[in-house]
This record gives sequence, C-alpha cells and structure tokens, in this order.
Amino acid sequence: MNVLPTSLGRRALFQRAGFGLGGIALTQLLRQAGADPPVASVGQQEGSGAHQPHFPAKIKNVIYLHMVGAPSHLDLFDLKPELQKRSGEDCPQELFEAGKFAFVRDLPTLLGTPDNAKHRFTRSGDSGLPISNLLPNLQGVADELTLIKSLHTNEFNHGPAQMFMLSGFGQFGRPSVGSWVNYGLGSENENLPGFVVLITGNVLGAGSPAWGSGFLPSVYQGVEFRSQGDPVLFLSNPKGVEPSSRKRIIDTVNAMNQAQLADVGDPEIATRISQYELAYRMQTSVPELMDISSESKAVHESYGTQPGKNSFANNCLLARRLVERGVRFVQLFDQGWDSHNSVFSNVAKKAKQVDQPVAALIRDLRQRGLLDSTVVVWSSEFGRTPFAQGTKKVDKAGRDHHKDAFTVWVAGGGTKGGMSFGETDDLGYTIAENPVHVHDFNATLLHLLGMNHERLTFRYQGRQYRLTDVEGKVVQQILS
Repeated sequence: MNVLPTSLGRRALFQRAGFGLGGIALTQLLRQAGADPPVASVGQQEGSGAHQPHFPAKIKNVIYLHMVGAPSHLDLFDLKPELQKRSGEDCPQELFEAGKFAFVRDLPTLLGTPDNAKHRFTRSGDSGLPISNLLPNLQGVADELTLIKSLHTNEFNHGPAQMFMLSGFGQFGRPSVGSWVNYGLGSENENLPGFVVLITGNVLGAGSPAWGSGFLPSVYQGVEFRSQGDPVLFLSNPKGVEPSSRKRIIDTVNAMNQAQLADVGDPEIATRISQYELAYRMQTSVPELMDISSESKAVHESYGTQPGKNSFANNCLLARRLVERGVRFVQLFDQGWDSHNSVFSNVAKKAKQVDQPVAALIRDLRQRGLLDSTVVVWSSEFGRTPFAQGTKKVDKAGRDHHKDAFTVWVAGGGTKGGMSFGETDDLGYTIAENPVHVHDFNATLLHLLGMNHERLTFRYQGRQYRLTDVEGKVVQQILS
C-alpha cells in the first residue's frame, strides 16, 4: 500500500526529513559508524556515548549565558567611585591614545555610574560582593557567584569578538567551545543532542558559526531549539505520514547510507545516518522536554516564565530541563545589550529582563542538587568604555566597545562562590591585577569538565588545533 500522500513524493520526503537537522547528531552513533575517536578520549571504547575525561571532572554540564552586544560591566559589576567622582572630565589623553575603539574618535569625557538608588551598588550576600541594584535577584545569590573582573580579548568589533570569545579565534572556521566540549566528552542522553542552543531576539552578528563545529565533524555542532512551532525545524512528520511509515523510510535511507559509508569511509555520511536516527528519537523526547507547562506554579513564578512564549525566562527554565536530562552543553544567547547611546536606560531595561530568571536558574539548580555538577557562565564579547560616546548629556550618552578589561562570572561546581578575582584601575580602563585572557577563561572551563586544554586537539590541514590556540592557562585561584 502506498503510505505517502500523493502531494509528496519520496525524494521530497527524504529531503524534508533531513533539512534543518544538520546539527542533530549523537557522538555515540558517529563512533558506531566508524569515525575516529577524539584525541581527548582516554579509557573509553568506540561505541559509547560519553567519554572519560583526562582527569576527574568537577562538573558534568555547562549552561553558558552569552549577553549579545556586551553589557556595561561598569554599571553592573565593577563599581568605580573615582570614575563617578570625575564623571564629566576629559578622559586622560594618554589612556585614550593607547586604546582602540569602534566609534569614538575625539577625546571623550569620563562617564560614571549615576549615584542614585536605582543604579547604586550594594554589597551582597555574606561575601559582600558589590552588585548593582539593577540586579536585585542576582544580589540574592551573590555567594554563588565568582566574578572575574579582569577579562580581556583580542577583538573590538561585535562579530569578530563573539567568534573569539566562543571559539578562540576572531574569524569563522574554528569550532565553538560547545562543539569542543561535545567532541571531547560526548553526550549522556542518546535521545538528545550533546550541545543545544536557545536564542532570544535576533541571532548574534557572528551568526550560527558561533555554535558551529568548524573543522570538526558536523556531528558536534550545536542544535538550535525553538520555543514556538517545531522545536527543531522539520522534526514533525509531514502531513499524512505516520510514525511507522517514517521509520521504514529512515531505515531504508540509512541502509543505503551505511553501504556508501562502507565504500568511502566519509565521517559526514555517519553524521547523516545519526541525524535521521536521532531525529526519529527526538520526535518523542523533544516535545515533552519543551513543554514547560508541566512545571509547577511556584517554578513559573520563580523564573517569570510564560508557557508558549519565546523569552529569556523560558529559555533559562529549558536550560535546567536540558541539563537535568543529560545535555552536556546548553548555550543561551540574549540579544539587545549594545549601548552606543542611552546606556543607563538600556542596561536598566535589559537587566530587568534577565535578573529574575538567571537568579532563579541558579537557585533551582541548587535546590535540585544540580549546581554542584553544573557551571553557569555569564559572558559577553567584550566590555564597555568608562567614557561617554555620542554626547556629554548623561541620560543620552552611550559607551563604546572596550576589549581591554571587562567582567564575566561563573557559578556552580568547582568554583569559589562569593569571590571576585582580578581588578581594573580606578577608572575601569585597564587591568590593574590578575589579568585573564579569553584563552585562560576557556582553559579553565575545560579544566572544570576534566579536560586538559592542551590535549583536547584535532588534526586539520597538517597540524593539531585546540580551543586555546597556543596559549591559555587555568585560573587556579577561582577553583575550589
């Protein structure tokens, strides 16, 4: 009997079954199909989903929050009383001339955080970490946070800086940090990808390469999940096709792919096989995962979630549900942090959107016993200048890009909560103590996962590559 609707031929159905699933694959299936194991893998045989790390890991999962456009760290985490005192003065000539900026060309004036109740900093938690009043909920979990106030990067424009932060290289073509982790450790759940991406707002300037696999096999790239419609594009069966019919089609296609794989040994064929198989299993697992309506009223009130909406709050709750189900690396992108004008009103608006769900995520992970095995990262591509852009009017002024000093934080397993590491100078312009390069930060993240960043390598075009290029050292001081 013909199980295909007359309006959809076999070729079209095969195409629709595969389109949109390019990143959906499982390391286990790739290995079963005969691809080489990662250089990082020690003590595991091919055919297993997860791999042993190089040494005992402090954590198993990562939730990586990337604030697209770069928050003004000076107005959220790095209070500078001297900058407030000198706000409106000309920026010191020697400092301005030593920098490299995207838009400011003439000598600007210094711009301090407004000294009012709304923007004032409060020493929070038992640790007394200074955090802006724009983040009252985050102040409540201050003792879980490790602030790194001395991060610096190589790039000063959004796209290249996003790529550098997330792949260790300022151009397209290198694997993202999530792909490296997926490659090195594999997945703990055969029904879900090892690396999942959730987006609020527009896609970041660097685009999908920010979660791409670069020169690694595409089985390791991130898979974007969506809050509305099909959670993954073309995951649902075409109209008129029953699950049993699609399974027969997938089995037939994969039999042909297996024959071709045996002939040519191309790992991308193995990826294609795993795409179909995992997609079929995900038809059951993903809709249940994405249906947050099953969560309690108390959980929804804690996060500020609204089922059926595409929001950062919903994505934070989904991140918890994903790591709960064994997804190794979950990356959230939140658009809208660019502040070339009206920086104080913009940072207040964005802080209000993310403060409650981020704090709720940390509390929820702690209450469920997941925070000790998970690290939550708050990052951006760079920081913001301590001087004004565009105008001298405080309420209208913006802040330009600043690559030489900015703040990120981590919370969770293996880190010393309630501490601050690194310092900037009195104006928040240069690093005064304990500089941390992006490569150092990534080396530390891999270390928490039990991987030596110098040994997690992949041979491409005649040489070994790694996330940290030829640099990077673990920031031992923040580790518990």
